[in-house]
Parts: sequence; structure tokens; C-alpha cells
Amino acid sequence: MAKSPDSSNSTPAGSSAVKRGLFSRKPKEAKAKKPSRLKQIREVFTMTRRHDPMVPWLMLLVFLGVVAVSFLVGFWLDNWITGLIIGIPLGLLGATLILSRRAERAAFAQIENQPGASGAALGTLRRGWITEEQPVAVNPRTQDAVFRAIGRPGVVLVSEGPSHRVKPLLDAERKRLARILPNVTVHVIESGRGEGQVPLSQVAKKMGKLKKELTKVEVNAVAKRIASLGNRLPIPKGIDPYKARPNRGR
Repeated sequence: MAKSPDSSNSTPAGSSAVKRGLFSRKPKEAKAKKPSRLKQIREVFTMTRRHDPMVPWLMLLVFLGVVAVSFLVGFWLDNWITGLIIGIPLGLLGATLILSRRAERAAFAQIENQPGASGAALGTLRRGWITEEQPVAVNPRTQDAVFRAIGRPGVVLVSEGPSHRVKPLLDAERKRLARILPNVTVHVIESGRGEGQVPLSQVAKKMGKLKKELTKVEVNAVAKRIASLGNRLPIPKGIDPYKARPNRGR
């Protein structure tokens, strides 16, 4: 029986299609483009101006002030062109520094009074500190929390919540650390806007001013000692799964 022309021609075409599918190059995936530096600065400026309307005027004042001083110095030295050439980049640098400081304050203003804000403040610390993302003590009912950082000044406990509510959490954690680390200083910083508390944007600065008492080796030893004991966070009230019993009446 003669083969039909359709069946004879379909096989090579199918095989060639398979071969092209096997050996053809995969289409390149489009890489996500990172925003340019200017776009990042523009976004930061927009966010900062939303919370601090005075930032454009401060930046302009700093820029013009630096350029004016450079121009006057250059004019006095009978070379005002060089003064402008030096003053314009310095003015831009000064305006950028003002923007960075104000942007940090605006960022803290956005997260203030939110759970975990003190932990975010510890994330801005410079090198030399060992911090934890999760709090070491939490009140499930009020959401008050205590965060911990370990550095050369010793152990620092940063609280989150009103002083009268968070004090029991701080006292309990400080006593626990005193038992396992009797020779290490434990500092306490209460973050917030209340009396005796430190604003969120100033927490890292205050920790940087603490007197250094430990070496880098001792800091790692203290961190390992604390990590070996683990954290015991309070369990919210509810049904204990270990005490639950199946209903055998059915």
C-alpha cells in the first residue's frame, strides 16, 4: 500500500521542529533595571519633603551659602572663577548632607509608634554591634517589646512602649542577664516621646556615645553565651495544645 504524501512529509517536519526546540537558545530574561542614582535621590527628596516641607529651603540655603563663601574667598584671592568651580560641588555636597539627615528623620517619623520600630532603629547602627531582628521580650496584650544589642559598651536593652508598661519587661530581662553575665554592664534605653525617653532617631546616636568596656573578642563571647541560652518569649493566652483532649463522646 502506498504511503500518503501527507504522512511522509509530516515526520521530517516534526523531527526538525523538535531539533530546533532542543538546540535553540533560550530567550534571555529581561533583567530588572535598578533605578538610577538621580531617580533614587528624587524619590528620597519627595518622601522627605512630604514630612518636612522646609527641607528644600534648607538645602537651597546651604548651597547658596557655600557658593557665596567660596566666591568671596576666590574674589579676595583675585581668582573668583576658581572659587566658583570649587564652591558649586561643595554646595551640592552640603545640600546632599542636609537631605540625608532630614531623610533619616522622615523615615523614623513614618515608622514611629509602630511595632518593631526600635528594632529598625538598631538596624542603623554602625559596625561593631550584634543586633537581633526579633525582640527578646514581648507583652502580647500591649505589644510592648524589648530589643537587645551587644557591643563594646556591653549589652544594651532598647524598649518600645510607655515607661510604666515596659518597665516590668526591662527589669525581668536585666535580672536574667545579670545572672548569666554578672561582669557585663547592661544599659537600658527607652525609646519614645515620653519623659526620660529617647526619640527613635536618636537611639543609635546615644548608643554610640556609651563608654566602651569590652574588646571585640569579649563581645563575640558574650553574644555566644547569650545565644546558647536562647530566648523564651511569652506565649499568648489560649488553648494549650498539650492539654487538649479529643472529644470521645462522639
